[in-house]
Amino acid sequence: MADRSTVLIAGAGPVGLTLANELVRHGVAVRIVDKAAARTDKSKALVLWSRSLELFDDAGYAAAFLPAGFPAHGAQISTGKEIVARVSFDSVDSRFPYALMIPQSETERILEERLTTHGIVVERSVELTTFADKGASVEATLNKADGATETLEADWLVGCDGAHSSVRHGLGFAFEGSTQESQWALADGHISGLEPNDRLHIVWHRDGILAFFPIVGDRWRVVGDLGLAMDGARQDDPTLADINELLAHRGSRDFVMSDPIWLASFRINERKVKDYRKGRVFLAGDAAHIHSPAGGQGMNTGMQDAFNLAWKLALVIKGDAKPSLVDSYSPERTAVGDRVLRNAGRLTEAATLRNPLLQGIRNTVAKFASGFPVVQHKMANQLAEMDIGYPESPLTAHHGHVATGPKAGERWPDKLPTGSRGARFLAMGPPDAAAALAAKFPRLVVAASEHDPGHVTALRLIRPDGYVGFAGSASERAHAEAYLAGLAADL
Repeated sequence: MADRSTVLIAGAGPVGLTLANELVRHGVAVRIVDKAAARTDKSKALVLWSRSLELFDDAGYAAAFLPAGFPAHGAQISTGKEIVARVSFDSVDSRFPYALMIPQSETERILEERLTTHGIVVERSVELTTFADKGASVEATLNKADGATETLEADWLVGCDGAHSSVRHGLGFAFEGSTQESQWALADGHISGLEPNDRLHIVWHRDGILAFFPIVGDRWRVVGDLGLAMDGARQDDPTLADINELLAHRGSRDFVMSDPIWLASFRINERKVKDYRKGRVFLAGDAAHIHSPAGGQGMNTGMQDAFNLAWKLALVIKGDAKPSLVDSYSPERTAVGDRVLRNAGRLTEAATLRNPLLQGIRNTVAKFASGFPVVQHKMANQLAEMDIGYPESPLTAHHGHVATGPKAGERWPDKLPTGSRGARFLAMGPPDAAAALAAKFPRLVVAASEHDPGHVTALRLIRPDGYVGFAGSASERAHAEAYLAGLAADL
């Protein structure tokens, strides 16, 4: 038996790299392997939404992403001739009220470089081939580029290895869902004259959708629906001439792409596992859920899987919380995955309507609804994943009562303090009550300082991932203590 690692991460895309960074930040030893020889050089997932940026900000390294991307402040939908709807991201309830447009290649670079500063190097051309959960550990076999094989014993295994996940296959989990019959074309290249360049441009043409996503300067991602695939066969990748013909037909003859960086065809899969965990093995990101790219939430949802899992694993590994804490990962994130899958499917269905009558109804409804600020606000928050919460989670206490402010299960709106807090809950409210909780549960709780926001009459316990676990009045401190006692490791 070779080296022992606390957590083995299979897959070094954005989700695996986020998980590794968060575990290392919480003092947990990791190994991260990927069968690819190098990280991606493609733009792929193009956007970091507000909620993901907040989580990186709470962790202390959101600033690393900002210079590598630029903020998009909204989206506009047209028929190619007239505007149907405009959505502004400026109203998003976040300290990052925009979509940060950043190529996935840059996101991975930033995360990998940060990981390297902690002494962790991604082991590339290394493939996880088999594993077995032994109850007290996971035994895994790694194949390397030179043909060598390594047997590794890890305390935990997390599959962040994408849609064709070896970990998911090893668990025998069904990837339930379907592949849509329509064929799509994708192009990443330079288009001059498309303005404004801080907006997503979506054309609901009578013959299909055409969407433009800004990358940097005059570089854009273009995606178009080509209709039903012939006999279910995969279509060849488009040529530059194919793309320019599509732009002229559905957009404008003034839009001409040049110097393409990436041309590809694809079909949309909508699939998900029922459970994200079995024993000592977890799934996160595309290994657990894939869906339509509408809304651009796939990578962000996967990264948020990683944030959710990291603090729970850290507390359990360090012996600060009961092992049952990680039981909450699957129910919390499967509920979010179901929601994202459903919303993305609805957006795709609306955008790909072919019936002229239904198209007219869709356009009329969208134009009317988007004229109401409250509707725009809701749409923007949903895209930015600001409305995600855990109201039905086993970690959400329902016996506290607050008159105003976030309730248990809801997102805490302010930046959380970093530094020595680590993976502990933040007790906010009357200083004496918060201090008492921190003193009684020092391995689980840190009290907010007098300079932190949230010093109101309510007593709250804010989870390390920025969601409220308990919310009640100061007189309900006993309920807060009971909540923490249910999580604290037996001494």
